[in-house]
Amino acid sequence: MTLIAHITDLHLRPSGLTCYRVSDTNMLAERAIQAIRSLDHRPDAVIVTGDLTDRDDPREYAMARHILAKLPMPVYLIPGNHDTTAGMRSALSDYPGIRDASGDKLFYAADIGEIRLLALDSNVPGKPHGQLGHQQIEWISSQLEECDRPTMIAVHHPPILTGIPHMDEIGLADADALGEAIAPYAHVERIICGHVHRPIVASFAGKIMTLAPSVSHQVVLDFNHTANGMFNFEPAAYFLHRYTATSGMVTHTAYVESAPGPYPFWADEGVTWPGDDNA
Repeated sequence: MTLIAHITDLHLRPSGLTCYRVSDTNMLAERAIQAIRSLDHRPDAVIVTGDLTDRDDPREYAMARHILAKLPMPVYLIPGNHDTTAGMRSALSDYPGIRDASGDKLFYAADIGEIRLLALDSNVPGKPHGQLGHQQIEWISSQLEECDRPTMIAVHHPPILTGIPHMDEIGLADADALGEAIAPYAHVERIICGHVHRPIVASFAGKIMTLAPSVSHQVVLDFNHTANGMFNFEPAAYFLHRYTATSGMVTHTAYVESAPGPYPFWADEGVTWPGDDNA
């Protein structure tokens, strides 16, 4: 079995500062890391699909290093639109994958147990939307052609329309090219994304795309084309992707906050249910 934890959109700030004045993202990220550390079954790796920082500030990358260092397993990072490729490479060059990436973009391959990770960089400097470009599209085609291991593709911007207009306007500009590149390959088990701060599952190019909620604040679910972008504090969560050769990839939502329980499934004494032998 291979187990991968997927967190996204930390939006870390310099020590003592909040995000958008009300979201204590540093505390919320610390809480998420502790939740992962407390899992009964330790993940083989953690993947963070971008927006580690809120403003690409060196102090925010230092905060990311401080918080992520508490994880005892490998951590794989890609930039989001709030980060920059240059900023992440400069601050976190010793992280797996990043240290091996060359060129203008941070894209790389890594093996996590039975899974092959293809990590992509959709950052466009100074812009909120995402774009991969011809080099990464060609690279991912060649990687999928050369290796038929079960594969997970990580990219910050989702390649689908979510129905939330203000987020769809800043999605992945060359999603069609990505779809054409990966469509022929049945061994793509999952595409994982962030950016939208909501749990979303969709089909893309005949594959399953899972978009993880943020471990900090969530985008308000509003399909109205005139709605302003807003956020709230719906329960923070992350995804656990569990792979076995028998089941394939199965994705579970894990909540950061603890909930009451667990309680056993005991029926009240003397209560009978339809279908019971003595009912």
